[in-house]
Amino acid sequence: MTADSYIVVFITAASAGEAQQISRALVEQKKAACVSIIPKIDSYFWWEGKLDSAQENLLIAKTKASLLPDIITLVKKVHSYKVPEIIALPIVGGNPDYLEWVEKSVG
Repeated sequence: MTADSYIVVFITAASAGEAQQISRALVEQKKAACVSIIPKIDSYFWWEGKLDSAQENLLIAKTKASLLPDIITLVKKVHSYKVPEIIALPIVGGNPDYLEWVEKSVG
């Protein structure tokens, strides 16, 4: 088991309810070991040629890199945005016991 086979996935959601729905689906379907929700973040971005902003919820999913395609598919099915943010960052190190737990949790 190497740390580089694990990722964190950032997903933004329009509402607390949507964040909870996505989080629950990811964990129930064993696509993520854990999803943390950070509520009420302010996001600023370009959308359809103009500067826009929104108050969103940030999901941080801990999982295996091999599950990213499944996560993208699942999130796009239930997300309210036409182009949801789903980005993955590698985990370059961490508590070996935690990473082992991630491995066991996602099957």
